[in-house]
Amino acid sequence: MTANKHVFKAEVNKILDLMIHSLYSHKEIFLRELISNASDAIDKARYEALTDASLAEGGEEWKIQLIVDKEAGTLTVRDNGIGMTRDEAVEALGTIAHSGTKEFMNLLESRKVTDNPELIGQFGVGFYAAFMVADRVRVVTRKAGADPAHAVVWESDADGTYTLDDTVKATKGTDVILHLKEDSKECLEEWQLRKIVKQYSDFIEYPVVMDVTRSKPDPEDEEKTISETREETFNSRKAIWLKDKAEITVEEYNEFYKHVSHDFTNPARTIHYRAEGTTEFSALLYLPSARPFDIYTQDYKIGPTLYVRRVQIMDHCEAMLPPYLRFVKGVVESSDLPLNVSREVLQDNKVVTVIKKSLTKKILDTLADMKKEDAEAYGKFYGEFGRILKEGIHHDFERRETIADLLLFESTRTEAGKKTTLAEYIERMPEDQKEIYYITGVDRASTESSPYLEVFKEKGIEVLIMTDDIDDIIISGLGAYKEKEFQSAIKGDLDLGAENKEEKKKEFGDLLELMKEELKDLVSDVRISGRLKDSAVCLVAGEHDLDPKMVKMFQAMGQELPKGQRVLEVNPDHPLISRMKELFSADSKSEQLKGYVGLLFDQALLLEGDMPRDPVAFAKALSKLMAEGVSAG
Repeated sequence: MTANKHVFKAEVNKILDLMIHSLYSHKEIFLRELISNASDAIDKARYEALTDASLAEGGEEWKIQLIVDKEAGTLTVRDNGIGMTRDEAVEALGTIAHSGTKEFMNLLESRKVTDNPELIGQFGVGFYAAFMVADRVRVVTRKAGADPAHAVVWESDADGTYTLDDTVKATKGTDVILHLKEDSKECLEEWQLRKIVKQYSDFIEYPVVMDVTRSKPDPEDEEKTISETREETFNSRKAIWLKDKAEITVEEYNEFYKHVSHDFTNPARTIHYRAEGTTEFSALLYLPSARPFDIYTQDYKIGPTLYVRRVQIMDHCEAMLPPYLRFVKGVVESSDLPLNVSREVLQDNKVVTVIKKSLTKKILDTLADMKKEDAEAYGKFYGEFGRILKEGIHHDFERRETIADLLLFESTRTEAGKKTTLAEYIERMPEDQKEIYYITGVDRASTESSPYLEVFKEKGIEVLIMTDDIDDIIISGLGAYKEKEFQSAIKGDLDLGAENKEEKKKEFGDLLELMKEELKDLVSDVRISGRLKDSAVCLVAGEHDLDPKMVKMFQAMGQELPKGQRVLEVNPDHPLISRMKELFSADSKSEQLKGYVGLLFDQALLLEGDMPRDPVAFAKALSKLMAEGVSAG
């Protein structure tokens, strides 16, 4: 059968072009990516061979071979793993289905790419790194268990096309054959390959081997030497998570993190421990320093890699970690689980429950230590992952208080960009203050200028400023901290304003009734405010209602919410309200007065960041009011 020519998907073609022409440094990571792919292929073959022994094809030693041909100028990375069928080869080598392709291309096109070329692994396009050093790549592969005649050969020189043909391959697995460019021929040297493997792939479980030729004295003639070729293993092979911590350097920890996370930065913290007792396991976990671009997508993979007796069972074991710790990367190995364990079995397995509880506690304890020992580092970490950590308040009732200890917020007492803890807020509270006050908003600047804070500013009461979209739900779920209830500055009836509130209710009662009648379809009540000092009016949600920002977020997601009517609060000391009272006394049926009521409601909408009901009508009414004022002047 003649080779069939195929065109790369458009995004693959662009990535190849950008890789070849944009990445100038750290080209050696191509080998890390190919070895990692080979390791994954062997993992899959070992796992599937547990239930189908024929896939092992004789049970030969699992290994990854580096084969150098200096005369031909080729480097081959060979594995005896699971291999690929024809369709799998097209899918794996000719297309990219990853949701991050666009983001990856944007990063490649940015000036930062030469500083961070390791980005390739983060987006699942590691195979294409081969074209940084090769002008032609040939892949020969056969699926484990398939007939030798059902192998496939894939080839491309990155010109926008690739060929696919049938071939014969005696052994299962995959050969990736790189025809190296002239400026990359040093990758044919033993010392260079040994160095790259040691630096990036020393922890790979399978031996990375190469035939090495050495000279030694001829036993029959001492004045002569003979050449001897033998297979040498370049990596130490011992799984890093099974080593003693004292044997591992920071650099080794960091390299392994990059391997399991496909991140290009060093982790913020490393957690390495062994649990002994009824349930024994080893864990090597990492807290990243940068938030993955896709962490809020449905495709994001949660959980550490799970090994059972040194066999990789799952890439991402979701049952090992709660969703609010989904940013944690790493490996867990247990000898107490069966080798043929499935995802369904894991969900209800008691051993997994014990491991999950231990991991969760260890991670939260590490975060607490980090917050205590290095506030600046914790602040940076929290800036990346704080919003996700907050989800634990809602989902993990048992650990709500522990998670609450880790939360950081800006407040009306902190400098812009600086944050405080709930415990620190309580320490600063006056003895007579019974509640923790907070306000939600889009950002600090607009929130600080909100009319809802006027009485707090006058009385010098500190208010926490919360700008994450989920804050209102999280704080409502938390309810209290250290026996101090939370109170929103934009919800409920506050009594922090004028002491003569009851007198004001009587004095302005008739005007309030008129306003309530005019706005009967828009508000549930009109009342004297205990929070306003400078503004005339504001809209207030009920104590247990969602704040306006949350309502907008749910509506943007297409979710219909019950139409809760809010309360219009009125500042009786504002000149405008006093003038309206005079108008009411002179003519309780005044059309001008009714117009003012409508304008005040639209003004209240504007103050909370919403649009007037009818912007055109609002503008006309405002212009008319201004014209009357000028005429009167």
